Amino acid sequence: MRLSNFLILIGASILLVGVVLRYFPGAFSWFGHLPGDLHFEGENAQVFIPITSMLVVSVAATLIFNLAGRIFGQR
Repeated sequence: MRLSNFLILIGASILLVGVVLRYFPGAFSWFGHLPGDLHFEGENAQVFIPITSMLVVSVAATLIFNLAGRIFGQR
């Protein structure tokens, strides 16, 4: 029962992100352009290292999974 609720929560979250991206295309325009995201350009190559953006994703995922673990977790 708990796994099904967790899967419904994940599916609803993906749907919500998809709707936001579809109808508000500038909603995540900041992503990849934060201070600390490195971008190097040469004559024949580009290198992009999104350090700060990935830290934001990591913190958000940690908070979401901890919250989901407390809600649907072991009892």
